[in-house]
Amino acid sequence: MQNLSGKVAFVTGGSRGIGAAIAKRLAAEGAEVAITDLSLDRFDRTMDINVRGVFVAVKAALLHMSDDGRIITVGSNLAKHVPWPGFSLYSMSKSALIGLTRGLARDLGARSITANIIHPGPTNTDMNPADGQMSDAQRGLMAIPHYSQPDDTAGLV
Repeated sequence: MQNLSGKVAFVTGGSRGIGAAIAKRLAAEGAEVAITDLSLDRFDRTMDINVRGVFVAVKAALLHMSDDGRIITVGSNLAKHVPWPGFSLYSMSKSALIGLTRGLARDLGARSITANIIHPGPTNTDMNPADGQMSDAQRGLMAIPHYSQPDDTAGLV
Protein backbone atom coordinates (compact mmCIF):
# COMPACT_ATOMS: atom_id res chain seq x y z
CA MET A 1 0.00 0.00 0.00
CA GLN A 2 1.05 3.55 -0.70
CA ASN A 3 0.74 6.53 1.58
CA LEU A 4 -1.63 8.93 -0.13
CA SER A 5 -1.94 11.26 2.88
CA GLY A 6 -2.47 14.82 1.74
CA LYS A 7 -3.78 13.68 -1.64
CA VAL A 8 -7.35 14.24 -2.82
CA ALA A 9 -9.23 11.85 -5.13
CA PHE A 10 -12.56 12.38 -6.86
CA VAL A 11 -14.16 9.12 -8.02
CA THR A 12 -17.06 9.23 -10.47
CA GLY A 13 -19.48 6.32 -10.28
CA GLY A 14 -18.16 5.72 -6.79
CA SER A 15 -21.32 4.40 -5.16
CA ARG A 16 -20.93 0.78 -6.26
CA GLY A 17 -18.84 -1.78 -8.11
CA ILE A 18 -15.38 -0.82 -9.34
CA GLY A 19 -15.88 2.86 -8.50
CA ALA A 20 -16.71 2.04 -4.87
CA ALA A 21 -13.69 -0.28 -4.59
CA ILE A 22 -11.43 2.44 -5.98
CA ALA A 23 -12.83 5.00 -3.52
CA LYS A 24 -12.38 2.61 -0.58
CA ARG A 25 -8.85 1.67 -1.61
CA LEU A 26 -7.76 5.27 -2.05
CA ALA A 27 -9.27 6.18 1.34
CA ALA A 28 -7.55 3.21 2.99
CA GLU A 29 -4.26 4.45 1.60
CA GLY A 30 -4.82 7.86 3.19
CA ALA A 31 -6.39 9.97 0.45
CA GLU A 32 -9.32 12.27 1.04
CA VAL A 33 -11.99 10.85 -1.30
CA ALA A 34 -15.11 12.40 -2.79
CA ILE A 35 -17.51 10.32 -4.90
CA THR A 36 -20.40 10.99 -7.23
CA ASP A 37 -22.96 8.93 -9.08
CA LEU A 38 -25.71 10.05 -11.53
CA SER A 39 -29.38 8.47 -12.80
CA LEU A 40 -31.29 9.56 -16.18
CA ASP A 41 -32.74 7.90 -19.43
CA ARG A 42 -30.56 5.03 -20.60
CA PHE A 43 -28.55 6.95 -23.21
CA ASP A 44 -28.26 10.12 -21.18
CA ARG A 45 -27.49 8.16 -18.06
CA THR A 46 -24.81 6.06 -19.72
CA MET A 47 -23.14 9.01 -21.44
CA ASP A 48 -23.48 11.22 -18.38
CA ILE A 49 -21.88 8.66 -16.10
CA ASN A 50 -19.22 7.25 -18.40
CA VAL A 51 -18.24 10.34 -20.41
CA ARG A 52 -19.69 13.65 -19.25
CA GLY A 53 -19.19 12.87 -15.56
CA VAL A 54 -15.55 12.06 -16.15
CA PHE A 55 -15.02 15.15 -18.33
CA VAL A 56 -16.69 17.52 -15.85
CA ALA A 57 -14.90 15.96 -12.89
CA VAL A 58 -11.51 16.22 -14.59
CA LYS A 59 -12.11 19.85 -15.55
CA ALA A 60 -13.10 20.67 -11.97
CA ALA A 61 -10.18 18.73 -10.50
CA LEU A 62 -7.69 20.46 -12.78
CA LEU A 63 -8.54 23.79 -11.17
CA HIS A 64 -7.04 22.43 -7.94
CA MET A 65 -4.55 19.83 -9.18
CA SER A 66 -0.89 20.55 -8.76
CA ASP A 67 1.67 19.84 -11.42
CA ASP A 68 2.85 16.21 -11.48
CA GLY A 69 -0.72 15.05 -10.80
CA ARG A 70 -2.33 11.89 -12.09
CA ILE A 71 -5.61 11.29 -13.90
CA ILE A 72 -6.75 7.69 -14.30
CA THR A 73 -9.94 6.91 -16.18
CA VAL A 74 -11.63 3.52 -16.04
CA GLY A 75 -12.65 2.18 -19.42
CA SER A 76 -13.69 -1.37 -20.23
CA ASN A 77 -12.54 -4.26 -22.37
CA LEU A 78 -15.88 -3.69 -24.15
CA ALA A 79 -14.52 -0.43 -25.58
CA LYS A 80 -12.61 -2.50 -28.14
CA HIS A 81 -14.25 -5.93 -28.17
CA VAL A 82 -18.02 -6.28 -28.37
CA PRO A 83 -18.82 -10.00 -28.32
CA TRP A 84 -22.64 -9.78 -28.18
CA PRO A 85 -25.48 -7.55 -29.28
CA GLY A 86 -26.86 -5.03 -26.84
CA PHE A 87 -23.59 -3.41 -25.81
CA SER A 88 -23.33 -0.61 -28.39
CA LEU A 89 -24.20 2.23 -26.03
CA TYR A 90 -21.93 1.05 -23.22
CA SER A 91 -19.10 0.30 -25.67
CA MET A 92 -19.48 3.71 -27.29
CA SER A 93 -19.34 5.47 -23.93
CA LYS A 94 -16.22 3.61 -22.84
CA SER A 95 -14.60 4.14 -26.26
CA ALA A 96 -15.13 7.88 -25.83
CA LEU A 97 -12.95 7.71 -22.73
CA ILE A 98 -10.04 6.51 -24.86
CA GLY A 99 -10.12 9.71 -26.92
CA LEU A 100 -10.71 11.87 -23.86
CA THR A 101 -7.81 10.32 -21.96
CA ARG A 102 -5.43 10.57 -24.91
CA GLY A 103 -6.38 14.21 -25.38
CA LEU A 104 -5.90 14.95 -21.68
CA ALA A 105 -2.47 13.32 -21.76
CA ARG A 106 -1.43 15.61 -24.59
CA ASP A 107 -3.08 18.73 -23.14
CA LEU A 108 -1.63 18.28 -19.65
CA GLY A 109 1.84 17.02 -20.48
CA ALA A 110 3.33 20.50 -20.10
CA ARG A 111 2.21 20.41 -16.44
CA SER A 112 3.70 16.93 -15.98
CA ILE A 113 0.20 15.61 -15.30
CA THR A 114 -0.23 12.10 -16.63
CA ALA A 115 -3.52 10.73 -17.94
CA ASN A 116 -3.95 6.99 -18.31
CA ILE A 117 -6.87 4.66 -18.93
CA ILE A 118 -7.31 1.13 -17.66
CA HIS A 119 -9.64 -1.40 -19.30
CA PRO A 120 -10.77 -4.07 -16.85
CA GLY A 121 -12.35 -7.22 -18.16
CA PRO A 122 -15.31 -8.97 -16.53
CA THR A 123 -15.43 -7.93 -12.90
CA ASN A 124 -17.60 -9.36 -10.16
CA THR A 125 -19.95 -6.42 -9.42
CA ASP A 126 -23.68 -6.02 -8.94
CA MET A 127 -23.92 -5.08 -12.63
CA ASN A 128 -21.99 -8.16 -13.78
CA PRO A 129 -21.88 -10.82 -11.05
CA ALA A 130 -19.49 -13.74 -11.44
CA ASP A 131 -22.46 -16.08 -11.01
CA GLY A 132 -24.80 -14.07 -13.25
CA GLN A 133 -26.74 -14.95 -16.35
CA MET A 134 -23.90 -14.04 -18.75
CA SER A 135 -20.99 -15.24 -16.62
CA ASP A 136 -20.43 -18.63 -18.27
CA ALA A 137 -20.58 -17.06 -21.74
CA GLN A 138 -18.06 -14.41 -20.67
CA ARG A 139 -15.74 -17.01 -19.18
CA GLY A 140 -15.89 -18.85 -22.51
CA LEU A 141 -14.22 -15.84 -24.15
CA MET A 142 -11.41 -15.55 -21.60
CA ALA A 143 -7.94 -17.06 -21.92
CA ILE A 144 -8.05 -17.54 -18.16
CA PRO A 145 -11.71 -17.99 -17.21
CA HIS A 146 -11.63 -15.85 -14.08
CA TYR A 147 -13.67 -12.80 -13.08
CA SER A 148 -11.65 -10.12 -11.38
CA GLN A 149 -12.76 -8.45 -8.16
CA PRO A 150 -13.36 -4.69 -7.90
CA ASP A 151 -10.36 -4.39 -5.58
CA ASP A 152 -8.12 -5.79 -8.34
CA THR A 153 -8.90 -2.71 -10.44
CA ALA A 154 -8.61 -0.45 -7.39
CA GLY A 155 -5.08 -1.79 -6.94
CA LEU A 156 -4.19 -0.68 -10.47
CA VAL A 157 -5.36 2.85 -9.71
